[in-house]
Amino acid sequence: MMTGVPLSWYLILSAVLFALGVAGFLFRKNIITVFMSIELMLNAVNLSFIAFSYQLQQVNGHIFTFFVMVVAAAEAAVGLAIILSVFKNRATLNVDDVNSMKY
Repeated sequence: MMTGVPLSWYLILSAVLFALGVAGFLFRKNIITVFMSIELMLNAVNLSFIAFSYQLQQVNGHIFTFFVMVVAAAEAAVGLAIILSVFKNRATLNVDDVNSMKY
C-alpha cells in the first residue's frame, strides 16, 4: 500500500490548473498571457499523465509527458516567432487589435 499524497489531490490540482489556463485563454487580451495560458493547460495535462503513471506503476504516462513536452517546445518556438512578428508589424500585443490578417 502506498502512503503519500492521494491520486485525487493530483487530479484536483491538475483540473484547477487546466481551468485557470482555459479562463486565461478565453478572457485575457494580451497575446503573451494567452500563450502562457496554453502552456499552463499543457502542464496540467502532464501532471495528470504523471499522476496516473505513478498510480498504475506504468511508464506510459512518462512517455506521453515527453511527447507533450516536445509539442510544447515546438509551440513555444513557433508561437514566440509569431508573437514577435505580430508585434513588429502591428506594434501591439492586444488580441482585439490583431483580429485580421489583412496587413
